[in-house]
Amino acid sequence: MFDPKSRYVRLTLYATVDHRGRTVAVVPVPPAPNDVALGIHLLRQGERVDHLAARYLKNPAGFWRMAEINAVMLAEALSERPEIIIPSPRAS
Repeated sequence: MFDPKSRYVRLTLYATVDHRGRTVAVVPVPPAPNDVALGIHLLRQGERVDHLAARYLKNPAGFWRMAEINAVMLAEALSERPEIIIPSPRAS
């Protein structure tokens, strides 16, 4: 169901019943990463969060880490900020 590199791959799904009475699988919220700030990026017009993740984290799919360290729910909310905290890249 998830990519092997996904932060959700090791989580145990659970079942619940929705408002229509159907049993559905639910993905729990993963724990927040223990990231340390690398620095702050001053956002310029036209910059995209996935491009910043590729630049700083060497992984365009790592934009969620920038959302987490900036305490926003959606990565798109980062585009509204003039300054974005950048997490340190992880050793692979």
